[in-house]
Amino acid sequence: MKQYVLTMFQPDGPPPGPEILDPVMRDLYALEEEMKAAGAWVFSGALRPAEEAAVVRLREGEVLATDGPYTEGKEHIGGFTIIRAPDLDAALEWARRMARAVALLPIEVREFHG
Repeated sequence: MKQYVLTMFQPDGPPPGPEILDPVMRDLYALEEEMKAAGAWVFSGALRPAEEAAVVRLREGEVLATDGPYTEGKEHIGGFTIIRAPDLDAALEWARRMARAVALLPIEVREFHG
């Protein structure tokens, strides 16, 4: 069984109000339960806003930390789910279902090495 990460991208800025966010979260939790029941779910998590990130890198022999995201943009990674699936087609089906749950947010699917 292969492992894939389903990464959800969301626009920068404050989250939508409860009238929009509550049904999305309900549908995501229901999908997660289906993934667990199918033996596909490994781990998932939501991330704090991108502006709260820090980047650590080596420069001229020194390790430096800077505040803020690695790249600036209008969207950022909002959360991810790691799944087990027999192949890319099966992973894409879970991603399709996740895309329906989150409405207009894109879901990137990537396989882990090994």
